[in-house]
Amino acid sequence: MGYHHIAVDDIETTPERPCTRRSVSEAAGLENLGANVYDVAPGEQIPLAYHTHDEQEEVFYVGSGTLHVETPDETFEVGAEEVFVVEPDSPQRAFVPESADESVRAVVVGAPAVDDAHAYEE
Repeated sequence: MGYHHIAVDDIETTPERPCTRRSVSEAAGLENLGANVYDVAPGEQIPLAYHTHDEQEEVFYVGSGTLHVETPDETFEVGAEEVFVVEPDSPQRAFVPESADESVRAVVVGAPAVDDAHAYEE
C-alpha cells in the first residue's frame, strides 16, 4: 500500500510554462495518472499550445476564478466549483483572458499519463 499527503504549495513549480504549474503526479511518483495544480493569472494559459490528445482524457476542476476553454466551436467559461471534461481528439486551449479581474486555480487530471499532445491547426 502507498499513500501520499502533499501540501500543494510545497511542490516545486515547473519552469518554462505559460503559468504556474505544480505536478502532483511527479511529487507522488504516479505513473498512470497526470495530475497538476495550475495558478493562472490574467493573460496566461495552461497549455503550451492550442492542442489535442490522441488517448488522454482530461478533467479540469476550477477551484477559484473563471477559466476559459477555447474549442473550434466555442469558448466555454468554467466557473469556481465547476468541472470541464475534454475527451481524446478534442482540440482545446485553457486560459484566463487579459481582461479578467482575478487569477484561476485549477486542478487538471489526465489519464492515461502519456505525452500524446499535438498542436492543433485550425
